[in-house]
Amino acid sequence: MSKAILTINAGSSSIKFALFPVAHDLEQNAAISGQIEGIGTPAAKLSAKNKEGVKLVNTNLPVANPNHQQAFDHLFKWLAANAAALEITAVGHRVVHGGEHFSKPLKLDKEVIAKLTELIPLAPLHQPHNLSGIHAVTALMPNEPQVACFDTAFHRTQPNVAQIYGLPRHLTAEGVRRYGFHGLSYEFIARTLPEHTPRAEGRVVIAHLGNGASMAAMVGRKGVATTMGFTAVDGLVMGTRVGSLDPGVILYLMENKGMGAKEITQLLYKESGLLGVSGVSQDMRDLLESDKPEAQEAVDLFCYRIAREAGSLAAASGGLDALVFTGGIGENAVEIRRRVAILLSWMGIKLDPEANARRDLRISAPDSQVDVLVIPTNEEWMIAHHAQTLLNL
Repeated sequence: MSKAILTINAGSSSIKFALFPVAHDLEQNAAISGQIEGIGTPAAKLSAKNKEGVKLVNTNLPVANPNHQQAFDHLFKWLAANAAALEITAVGHRVVHGGEHFSKPLKLDKEVIAKLTELIPLAPLHQPHNLSGIHAVTALMPNEPQVACFDTAFHRTQPNVAQIYGLPRHLTAEGVRRYGFHGLSYEFIARTLPEHTPRAEGRVVIAHLGNGASMAAMVGRKGVATTMGFTAVDGLVMGTRVGSLDPGVILYLMENKGMGAKEITQLLYKESGLLGVSGVSQDMRDLLESDKPEAQEAVDLFCYRIAREAGSLAAASGGLDALVFTGGIGENAVEIRRRVAILLSWMGIKLDPEANARRDLRISAPDSQVDVLVIPTNEEWMIAHHAQTLLNL
């Protein structure tokens, strides 16, 4: 039996997991990966595949409307029966918010969990579910070490001026500041970038584009600016999230529409973005295939916001040497990369159309002044790597 690290990314209605055999050179492809979707509904389903991409399971959970604890219980029973050759000796968790002080992965104990619980007000839609995963694993595997890896940690290297708002200091002292998210994705790109471009230590902008989308700038592979702020609803237009918004709009909705916090939260997080603008779908694939003008306007807005933020991030880093696309849309949407490159041609970006269509790792033309790359992200491996390193496995 080989030792293995289990990675967990627990959301409001899903649990993503991956199992990595412990090795000196940790493989980037998990031995088993999958997810449980539809937690809390009759349609809750477990799906998984092996490292070759072969499906291992795709079935409904036996419990109707399972909670997170029941979903984890089913998952661990399935792993015990179907991954018996791998002994789980550690669990790594993605935790969305580490606040001002948690800037690196750390081993979980009662004191740390208590501090993470205190951060719930900073990420009320994410942190409770991350903690539910920690509590569930603690109940099922009380003797195995657990490690928390924070989505905010990568951005703690930003200068203070990039992290503060123009608010009274007492609010800043209470933790109202720009944190940034998707840090595990950015950290993976920063770690692997030297393998793909000699400009890795220069001025690099990374576009993590998916249903949740953000961008970040780094110099010397350290974060200097990012598009998300106090919450993960800021910055780019996303699948259902609004992105940057004049705070006056919130006041307008409160004063003239009589909307309360719950209604506004629903609007900004679930009813806006690509879905809200298009009225068609939050899925970029559907929008690119649609002939409705509203769908095309949503795509245009998505690309416009990326290009506009790229200019802002280049200003924060003093120029641009490389642009990296990652995330579900960034890695797969040829047309989005093409449109963004056209909007950024003034920065010296020029794509090789054939390389872009082939989804090559390097898609910039030979005479492009900026390297343009497509690098698949791997947050799960990043979590497993941190757990192995921290626990000296």
